[in-house]
Amino acid sequence: MPLARSLIGLGATVALALGSSAASAQSAAERAVEAAKQYAGTTLNVTWEAGLQAQDPLLFSGPKWEELTGIKINVVEIPIQELFTKTLAEHRAGTGAFDLLNVVPAWIPDLAEAGALEPLDAFIDQHGYRDELQDIAPVYRDNQMAYQDTVYGLPDDGDVLILYYRKDLFADENHRAAFSDRFGYDLAPPETWQQFLEISQYFTESEELGPDFFGSAQIRVPGLIHFFFEERFRTNGGRFFDQETMRAQINSDAGVQALAGMIEEHQFMPPGVEAWGPIETLSAWLSGNLAMMGWWPPPGRWSDGFFDADVLSFVPTSEVAGKVGYALPPGGAPQLAAGFSLAVSSDSANKEAAYLFAQWLNSKEISIERVQLPYALRDPFRTSHFQNEDYQNAWGNANEYLDTLQKGAETGLLDLSIRSTAAYEEALTRAITAAFGGEDPQAALDQAAAEWDRLTDRIGVDVQKRAYSDWAAKPNAYPN
Repeated sequence: MPLARSLIGLGATVALALGSSAASAQSAAERAVEAAKQYAGTTLNVTWEAGLQAQDPLLFSGPKWEELTGIKINVVEIPIQELFTKTLAEHRAGTGAFDLLNVVPAWIPDLAEAGALEPLDAFIDQHGYRDELQDIAPVYRDNQMAYQDTVYGLPDDGDVLILYYRKDLFADENHRAAFSDRFGYDLAPPETWQQFLEISQYFTESEELGPDFFGSAQIRVPGLIHFFFEERFRTNGGRFFDQETMRAQINSDAGVQALAGMIEEHQFMPPGVEAWGPIETLSAWLSGNLAMMGWWPPPGRWSDGFFDADVLSFVPTSEVAGKVGYALPPGGAPQLAAGFSLAVSSDSANKEAAYLFAQWLNSKEISIERVQLPYALRDPFRTSHFQNEDYQNAWGNANEYLDTLQKGAETGLLDLSIRSTAAYEEALTRAITAAFGGEDPQAALDQAAAEWDRLTDRIGVDVQKRAYSDWAAKPNAYPN
């Protein structure tokens, strides 16, 4: 990036001008603190997903930053389903209401094109942060920071879908023998979706485990189900669009097979699973009623009691502590499934102060504390997080958990991130829900593909083609 390179010299000059105190600060966190002290007395308005995510700045990082710098953090809690629209609305109104933004990386193209995000390259070089960005796991660093060669966000949450399985049941000699006799291969975490189906069938039909035990459960609720489809669609070899014509390809054989397979699995899941959300799935897992489950990283901690019981009162008592194994989902390329990046509002009156808070939050030194908070939901996203000795010893097999997350950070699939992504996801979700309700998968996806084509035409084929080409060129848009 020519602009970024031209600012390196300027950054060095500014760093010298900060004086001996800043020069003696060795870490990115320390440099951020020293530079931020000039803004003591300022209040930063910081958007954060309402609920557990916001406990980090409310209870830990906000008070600590104020103590170190004199800058007060006002946390603006916004439900995730409103976070994008409120961010865009405040920008269009020119209110300057927000300084630091939490944004889902898939939103960056829309927000950048709208002019709502401040480019960060100049700040990164000025405050000596570029080298430390190399510690962020490549799947997040290479996919979730930049749009059109400009950095707009600092990846700050290692969201990735992983497979949880009951390692005690998978290791049981009676189950292993019975499964091998029936299906002709060893019982192990599934590497294909056909194996996932057969393992689900085996445990659901096991008389030894009883009628209330099921082979698996997956989240199926609208708003989240598209992540699970998109993961499976791409590991089947699917592509979202024809890159030349920009005609939708979700109704290809890869899409139909993915959707039909998801429906077939329902017979070996709990009744009503077609409408299950995160809490229903998590509750069944922690209650010991499932052999496998797909979820984000938090249950890896919660299953073994690594959480704050007061703040996380909705988490059921775990019946599976010491019995949990972790693996990548079938296909070995898990969906990154949302996550968060830290961005600076282009309308902020305190842009540098906001950036410095982001650099401090995101730094190696501070982020390792944040991803271990027992009451918040930030997940490991740096190589140093996965290798941290204290975290690896947090419970009996925490090292296996972190190893699995690191593998996901190497092969994980980037969420679709183009113009008006949410509208495409909504059309896809309607098709999946219709198929779950009995509509033919091919017909449902044909309808969704037609909606996608109309959306593309309305946005502009050339405009969307540029956005899609930028996204598709990233290392983890499709499986390697």
